[in-house]
Amino acid sequence: MLASRFNFRVTELINMGITSFRDLAEKAKAMKKKTAIAVVEAHDEHAIESVITAANDGIVIPMLIGDAEKIKEILRKNGANVSDFEIIASGGAEDSLRLAAELINGGRAAAIMKGRIESGEFMHGILKKEYGLVSGNRLSLTGFFETPAYHKLLAVTDMAVNIYPDLECKRAILENAVKVLNALGIINPKAALLASIEKVNPKMQDTVDADALKKMNMSGEIKNCVVEGPISFDLATSSESAKIKNYESPVAGDADLVVAPDITSGNVLAKSLTVMAGARTGALVTGANIPIMLTSRSAEASDKYNSITLAACVAADSWRK
Repeated sequence: MLASRFNFRVTELINMGITSFRDLAEKAKAMKKKTAIAVVEAHDEHAIESVITAANDGIVIPMLIGDAEKIKEILRKNGANVSDFEIIASGGAEDSLRLAAELINGGRAAAIMKGRIESGEFMHGILKKEYGLVSGNRLSLTGFFETPAYHKLLAVTDMAVNIYPDLECKRAILENAVKVLNALGIINPKAALLASIEKVNPKMQDTVDADALKKMNMSGEIKNCVVEGPISFDLATSSESAKIKNYESPVAGDADLVVAPDITSGNVLAKSLTVMAGARTGALVTGANIPIMLTSRSAEASDKYNSITLAACVAADSWRK
């Protein structure tokens, strides 16, 4: 473990390359290969606005599946040339999902994005065995938050997919998020396993699980990251709090990733960051064969654009491998 923590210090300058969504967008723009994304039920104002911007920035090649006439109308409304976009007419949400799966399985698309479709229906389609988009791995959502209150992008997981994860599930959630961070070029990301206290209490399962995951990391069973836990949110993100409490850890005050113990705490944290701290966001569902953009229909176009840049970077990393 000492070697792992030392290696982090050697690579720390590399990790400083992405501190904001602007940095992430520049990384995506610099990629030689554009990512083709299948947008399911694409007749959505914010979804189309975001893919137009991403396409103009040379990040993605959008394939817009859904109500063709509505898609064309929204494209024109946003000043886009309809002929510049591939539009695939469908007979409804289920048909759009099927067509998206065909594009992915045929090698024409490398990521999938939710448009004007309910999240539950969208994910139900993703999980259909006949579509072959999930290979038995545990899915989880990793969100990224940019706020003036923190010195870099902060990843938070999982606040939307797994309700009460057990130890095995928490390991999968952690490893899914680490893969995303690694794909962004963040070497040995600092992961904080959140709890309300920093000591193991047998009566508090979140502290027991956090300690077990930390030990897995120390033994080399969980790789490519530095894990700390149990640790409170203030210690994970505030070096001043860590100093006051005499808490020493390479993760303290500098976490790249925080792992919530359950969906409620993760959801509350995410919404606190956006509503109270004014954070900009982007998110991906990972664990499937391709990056999944599960953005809320109420999300702003900028949030959807951020998710697209995340998906493009993760897809590009899978090509390199």
